Amino acid sequence: MRRNAAIHEQAVTLTFLGTGDAFGSGGRLQSSIHVDDRRTPFLLDCGATALIAMKRFGIDGTSVQGIFVTHLHGDHTCGIPFILREAQILGTDRGPLSIAGPAGIEEHVHAMMNSLFPGSWGRGFGYDLAFAELEPLRPCTWQDVVVTPFPAVHSPLTRPLSLRVETAGRVIACSGDTEWNPHLVDAAHGADLFVCECFDLLGPRRNHLDYQTLLENHHLLHAGRIVLTHMNATMLEHAGALRFERAHDGMQVTI
Repeated sequence: MRRNAAIHEQAVTLTFLGTGDAFGSGGRLQSSIHVDDRRTPFLLDCGATALIAMKRFGIDGTSVQGIFVTHLHGDHTCGIPFILREAQILGTDRGPLSIAGPAGIEEHVHAMMNSLFPGSWGRGFGYDLAFAELEPLRPCTWQDVVVTPFPAVHSPLTRPLSLRVETAGRVIACSGDTEWNPHLVDAAHGADLFVCECFDLLGPRRNHLDYQTLLENHHLLHAGRIVLTHMNATMLEHAGALRFERAHDGMQVTI
């Protein structure tokens, strides 16, 4: 993919806004990654602490033009209402915002807004807000970004996906929350960076990847760089002995 997009190629910087599990193990923030491709900054997932993290790490949240969601669990989506509400209340000057995720993403955001900020949905936002549903194995183009969703194995009602994102001549793969499955091989193949959740040390574990299973299968993942995230307390306790690179809140990676 990089060869085909050579004329647009430039460095892409990822900031890990949150690398924790749903329960804040190790005091870490919830899942979210800011991607700066020098054209259309966007987020991969948007856990409840995403806005806090952007302010903490010096990222202008109003510059975010897109949010891509892997699945509909709160630790990956609950930051969205706070981003929308801040602009609504403070009249923040920002451009259009697009939110793409599994089937039902718009209804999910609507329900969160009405639950967290009752009556807020009908007030308007002062900027264009658009939604798109990602269909497994069907590439979606947004601006100059191509997102290919792959089926994942997680709580079925969350409609889980793994994402392969191509922008500025770079490829980022993101497992989302998932058990090991063959689609991870396709999502990660040839990626410059594969962000892989690794919830627990030993497994297999239902709904999540574990370090033992990843070790047994990582030879199938032909990615330039593998970084682990979404680790529980046991994983964090053994972090120094792990074979793979581990993300931490505020970590920046340039590819």
